[in-house]
Amino acid sequence: MVVALAMSACGGSAPVATTGSIKVVAGQNFWGSIAAQLGGSKAGVQSVVSDPNADPHEYETNTNDARAFAEAQLVILNGAGYDTWGTKLLSANPNSHRTVLVAADLLGKKAGDNPHFWYNPDYVTRVADQITADYKSIDSADAAYFDQQRAAFTASLEPYTQRIAEIKAKFSAVPVAATESIFVYMAAALGLNLISPPAFMDAVAEGNDPPAAAVIAFQDQITSKQARVLVYNVQTATAVTTNIKHLAALATVPLVGVSETLQPESATFQDWQLKQLIDLQNALSAGAGA
Repeated sequence: MVVALAMSACGGSAPVATTGSIKVVAGQNFWGSIAAQLGGSKAGVQSVVSDPNADPHEYETNTNDARAFAEAQLVILNGAGYDTWGTKLLSANPNSHRTVLVAADLLGKKAGDNPHFWYNPDYVTRVADQITADYKSIDSADAAYFDQQRAAFTASLEPYTQRIAEIKAKFSAVPVAATESIFVYMAAALGLNLISPPAFMDAVAEGNDPPAAAVIAFQDQITSKQARVLVYNVQTATAVTTNIKHLAALATVPLVGVSETLQPESATFQDWQLKQLIDLQNALSAGAGA
């Protein structure tokens, strides 16, 4: 019961959901993966946005999404303007027995703030804690089970958290660049010095053209090899980001791709993130010898 993310041409596909008594709908499959692990056999989780080959910002809802929202006991949205379509579905499909968790609200964020909360390890912990609390509120008889699932999830995150600590210890303050704001939270967690012009990263993330001055400044950073690596979003591509990647290749600046949704779609949140961290660590090591 996972409804795929897609650009408008791809809407409506519906992979199979996990089974369980609590009906859960997650706006994106990174939150859905966490919710499924925390819910175990007691929750059935459907993720709306999941296509690893499409741009999440271009998702358009369909009747399957509306039905899922209407029947859900727990809806998990990202918020901060990232999934406004979800807010519209909530309003259009009322359910007095539905609990709604909006990550942005939990974290004190609003529209206009960087919405890529799943790239902040501390935010992931807070959202996971709240999902568990919501499960226990909906199904208090299974509270002990949900506590066990929460502990198991923490244990499963250890390779991810250990890798973050390892990269921070070895590469703290190393300058890196990114084409989008998707990497801002993780760069901070890793102690890296993200030097890309914020105006460039924010504009690309919002689907806008970056200011000319920011483009020139970013190009200069890459061609002069000020950044050890260049991080880019594999699910979005524009002429300007493609050019930045081309300049990085010419300057032998290692490239690291990251994504907004799980890659591959069948991966768990922690396996997906760990793979990207390993790729980044390898690139940082390679860049040091360039």
